[in-house]
Amino acid sequence: MSQLRQRLTTTLDELRASGTWKRLHNVTAPMGPATTIDGIGEVLVFCSNDYLGLANHPEVVAAAAHGLQRYGAGTASVRFICGNFDCHRELEDALARFLGAEASLCFTSCWNANEGLLPTIAGAGDAIVSDAMNHASIIDAARLSRATRKIYAHGDLQSLAACLGEVAEASVKVVVTDGVFSMEGDIADLPSLAALCREHNALLVVDDSHGTGVLGAQGRGTHEYLGMRVGDGVDIITGTFGKTLGGGNGGFVAGSRELIDFLVQRSRPHLFSNALAPATACAALKAIEILDREPERVARLHANAARMREGLQSLGYEVTDSPTGIVPIIIGDTAEAIAMSDRLLASGILVVGFGYPVVPEGEARLRVQMSAAHADTQIDRALDAFAELRKLAT
Repeated sequence: MSQLRQRLTTTLDELRASGTWKRLHNVTAPMGPATTIDGIGEVLVFCSNDYLGLANHPEVVAAAAHGLQRYGAGTASVRFICGNFDCHRELEDALARFLGAEASLCFTSCWNANEGLLPTIAGAGDAIVSDAMNHASIIDAARLSRATRKIYAHGDLQSLAACLGEVAEASVKVVVTDGVFSMEGDIADLPSLAALCREHNALLVVDDSHGTGVLGAQGRGTHEYLGMRVGDGVDIITGTFGKTLGGGNGGFVAGSRELIDFLVQRSRPHLFSNALAPATACAALKAIEILDREPERVARLHANAARMREGLQSLGYEVTDSPTGIVPIIIGDTAEAIAMSDRLLASGILVVGFGYPVVPEGEARLRVQMSAAHADTQIDRALDAFAELRKLAT
């Protein structure tokens, strides 16, 4: 115990001294384009995953309250023991229709969904081939499997083909990628990935946590944006309810009916963990309904992202281009990115600085995330703060 304590103390002291210490803000109001932080006051939020402004939408909140009143605070057990609540079944049916899949299954988070999927469909004698920039949940899920693991260079089709060639004898081959990569905001070339998968008899799994509700005319995700369908090129989609679909917790797997039935029977996170809280399921179901009837929210998100991106570029910032709501500003040094984040917060603008180990050393950044709920005046106020930040840097 004394050795562990010494290791922890030494590491924490180093982080404090380096200027890379991560602080948890105490948020005291609902999440939206503006909120309040204890000790700071009201701030404009430009780092939330609430891309469509549904986290505090009155109908979504009312649906969650209805779920709480009708079903209680929790499920009290795993689903196969006590059974489905009908809100789970209704959510999974609605989600499958929305994505264009045969069926879907809910988990308590997308991290949980990825861990419930990959080790279940790929074991000893199989292979999982993963993009180098995939989310940590995909990396850990692949590690949990007994499959051979290969990493291909980010977005590099030649590297992927080489990896698939190395595992040609595997019984089941799974290629897994983010649809939208959360730190860059770039999107996977799903048509080319699907073609390679067909050539090598591999499954294509897409974690579309940052694409669902963001890409495509109807907000159905990266596959819609690229003219693809679930079951035709893209075999399986995983995602979250914690971003566009209500902003709460929860995740899902969507694919064929046989896949979902198999996960119900064998997926360990499904079999050994409580189900998604009913209030969250009801909120997510309402969010899908709103997105179905108001696809213009997606267009508004893109207009806001374009306004912010163009404004930052005009101020001289190095901004990565993206068709999503993610607007990364490359800084380089982690301590500098965090210091810039602190200076923005002092101006009432909440933007987070990301450094190692979230991104590679030397690639720290401020990640601006836009919402359909941002008003033009709020975007302009943020740009004014970035302009002042630019003056300080020069």
